[in-house]
Amino acid sequence: MSAVLNGVYIDGAWRAGHEVLEVINPATEACLAQVSVGDARAVTQAVDAASAAFIDWAKTTGRERGALLRKVAQGVSEQREPLMQLQSSNNGKPLFEAGIDVDDVIATFEYYATVAEGMDAAQDCPVALPSDAFSARLRREPCGVVGLIVPWNFPMVTTAWKLAPALAAGCCVVLKPSEVTPLAELQLARIIAAAGFPAGVFNLVCGTGLAVGAPLAADRRVAKISFTGSNAVGVQVMQRAAETIKGVSLELGGKSSLLVLADADLDLAVELACGGGFFNAGQMCSATSRVLVADSLADEFLQRLQARADSIRVADPFAEDVEMGALINRAQYQRVLGHIQRGVEAGARLLCGGERPANLAKGYFIRPTVFTDVPLNSALWNEEIFGPVLCVRPFATEQEAVALANDSEFGLVASVVSRSVETTERVANALQAGMVWINAPQVIFPQTAWGGYKQSSIGRELGPWGLATFQEIKHVIRSH
Repeated sequence: MSAVLNGVYIDGAWRAGHEVLEVINPATEACLAQVSVGDARAVTQAVDAASAAFIDWAKTTGRERGALLRKVAQGVSEQREPLMQLQSSNNGKPLFEAGIDVDDVIATFEYYATVAEGMDAAQDCPVALPSDAFSARLRREPCGVVGLIVPWNFPMVTTAWKLAPALAAGCCVVLKPSEVTPLAELQLARIIAAAGFPAGVFNLVCGTGLAVGAPLAADRRVAKISFTGSNAVGVQVMQRAAETIKGVSLELGGKSSLLVLADADLDLAVELACGGGFFNAGQMCSATSRVLVADSLADEFLQRLQARADSIRVADPFAEDVEMGALINRAQYQRVLGHIQRGVEAGARLLCGGERPANLAKGYFIRPTVFTDVPLNSALWNEEIFGPVLCVRPFATEQEAVALANDSEFGLVASVVSRSVETTERVANALQAGMVWINAPQVIFPQTAWGGYKQSSIGRELGPWGLATFQEIKHVIRSH
């Protein structure tokens, strides 16, 4: 066993925590590392450091902050391969997926570096008033110390989506990575430390939600909490934050649909269905796990989908030609298998998958799973499963498809497949979702907002909206 890794970084220095947690490789079930994690006392110390650093950091120029963010992007780029290895080992995702993640991190820091560099010229812009007796100017100022709580399904990616705009805005940060996948986040923290940020601007406390996340959300000196994770935990974060009336951004669950219209390219539709349901082993809030198919295409689509799902190679993330890796841990593996079993008991027809691959004795692997004849009131159709499970349902009309897609307490994303530009634009406009892809995989750019309707989100990440969430608006009005 290698030496225990320090999982607490406060005021520019690494520290040991109060207990040691094991980090498990989900593909082998072996211990990858041991990490010394923090507690409420470490959170208090991190907020102390961030509060002290904020006094000077808030006065820095956007150009100064942008230069540091660009150094982070460069540092991640230089360590791309080892970061990919860490992602795959700790998360269980194939190496090619880990590469997409690391490239996303680089793009996000570069984007917000550019945004930060343009902030100075936009500061103190005049505001037109109806009276010549007054003048006004607008300032966008950092909201203060912010707490960032990120999940395990996309290590470093969700961190970058929160951290880069928070630092660009001039906030000081306390980051809580998932205790399940801290290894890539720890390496990212080392890259940030090497970039030259002043001590206390960036702080990291690994640990459990109860030991670290709860006190971070409750600390009255924290001006804003940004959380990505389950709806159940999001409720708890919001309740804690409410005690001190702090700002909250939540990126939560989804139960999204892919609509395959009557004139769709079936080969494309099948690939998009598999990508939307089985990428990252389906462990995505954006998983399009509801597949709605026009009646006229349903039989052929199901045949092709079953064949494609059965052909997907499920294996160790480092295996040759692997297409899907392992679920994150035993608890998630058992949870997904439980959903599958209850779906069968509720009357849904299991078309393929639903079990461990016969050739994999270890690791948290489940074959790509497809259900049909799923009751509309079943948990399988309505609840976020967070695993490689698709539910396919035919529809008769475009209006029925849109109604089925919108009949959810979530509204994160949707996908539409059709050869008609006019139809896809009409359907996209009717869908209650924060992001709609048309004939496209789930590509995400830092320039576009991320977040959804209903219970999927409060607020938005990425783009100028991601920056605005860490800013306060101030108007200065002068009498002449």
